[in-house]
Amino acid sequence: MRPTEIRRSDMPGPKVYNVWWGDKGVMKQKGVIQYGLSPFRQRAAHHLLRNYIFNGYRRLSAEAVYWVIPFAIGFGTYTWAKRYDAWQNSKAAHVAGHGAH
Repeated sequence: MRPTEIRRSDMPGPKVYNVWWGDKGVMKQKGVIQYGLSPFRQRAAHHLLRNYIFNGYRRLSAEAVYWVIPFAIGFGTYTWAKRYDAWQNSKAAHVAGHGAH
């Protein structure tokens, strides 16, 4: 067997489009570049807390209008209802004639 026999094989080699056996009209891929990063250089949690404090504050402050106002309205309604319910169930409300008991 000659050493060049593998070059004439029908299996596609690297840097060609995914073809199957017997397809000889294959164009080589151009511009395909692969990059890699050593696992010793990957620092996924580098400055995680510091970046969250500044970026999180910026993101939360931009959305504050959309959750602070509805929360304030809901909390105000809740406290008013609790105070009004406590007054209705008190002796002062019964004396004033507002009690249904």
